[in-house]
Amino acid sequence: MFIHQHSSWPAFTWDSHALLPRIGRVRQLQGQLSGQLRSLGFVLRQEAFLDTMTLDVLKTSEIESVFLEPEQVRSSVARRLGMHIAGLVPSDRDVDGVVDMMLDATRNYDQPLTAQRLFDWHAALFPTGRSGMNPIRVGQWRNDEKGPMQVVSGAIGKEQVHFQAPDAARLEADMQLFVAWFNEHQEIDPVLKAGIAHLWFITIHPFDDGNGRMARAITDMQLSKSEKQSVRFYSMSAQIRLQRKGYYAILEKTQRGGLDITEWLTWFLDQFEQALLAAGIALEGVLKKAVFWEKHAGLVLNARQSLMLQKLLDYFDGKLTTAKWAKITKCSADTALRDIQDLMAKGILQKDLSAGRSTSYLLVP
Repeated sequence: MFIHQHSSWPAFTWDSHALLPRIGRVRQLQGQLSGQLRSLGFVLRQEAFLDTMTLDVLKTSEIESVFLEPEQVRSSVARRLGMHIAGLVPSDRDVDGVVDMMLDATRNYDQPLTAQRLFDWHAALFPTGRSGMNPIRVGQWRNDEKGPMQVVSGAIGKEQVHFQAPDAARLEADMQLFVAWFNEHQEIDPVLKAGIAHLWFITIHPFDDGNGRMARAITDMQLSKSEKQSVRFYSMSAQIRLQRKGYYAILEKTQRGGLDITEWLTWFLDQFEQALLAAGIALEGVLKKAVFWEKHAGLVLNARQSLMLQKLLDYFDGKLTTAKWAKITKCSADTALRDIQDLMAKGILQKDLSAGRSTSYLLVP
């Protein structure tokens, strides 16, 4: 029996006493993180938010085995934030769609959630009207024409059904109830409400595809409400990605159980706590970048050097060589070597002594 088949669905219950210590810890961490970030200037806060949102978009997609290009995601976020940074690249429509959804959820957290807003998010996620090779209903509820919506694993003929969503005939009523509840004020902690909203939406599974990403966008929207600010510096999706196997396991267990969701909320609060702790580490990276640029503010750098240093400080795959420098900056190998030697003379780059016979370079610590 699935959770939505109980006669009292969706009258969730939970053990408030058992959850109270966890709620206290995450609320304290939220306050500490907000305090740290208020001490930063506007530029550093923007940089931190850019890093967080880039990570959020990448990881919420990876949970569903959709892998986006980090540089495209970062460029898409930066353009939408109006940030002028080196190395921006064109981004695909599917990348822009996830970014648009996540930014709308967090920057406009104080706007009501509506069916039309959800349809717009869904259309942004699937700009071609297809999920992979398969055409899907975009910007509208699923209709189950091809059978019930199921989460299935295993080879053909040996499938295992992990979950079956409510019948499509119920969707209109189920979603009206969910949206009304989400928009109303309840006498429950706002962080706890984020966990309930996540489970409720993903259990209804109202769309042909994209339900997980949309559930996490709704979660982020409610977490922004809990802090009353549109700029977040932690990524719940990144933490869930780290615990992907456990995420699907606790969802399946909860969706096959009764309406007491204490175990799900316990897991959710534990992951949120870890996300907040990880944000402190990420903030250190932002501060290191700020110190780097402040230290070298007086140096004259050409456009190629500025671009490559930004990449080294953000996302760089593998080791830096003259060949990679030339390829990325679209210059000759000789020009790349001159650029690198100039940065070595200025005390910014050094040879990587652990690289063996091949010559590569890294930032001076």
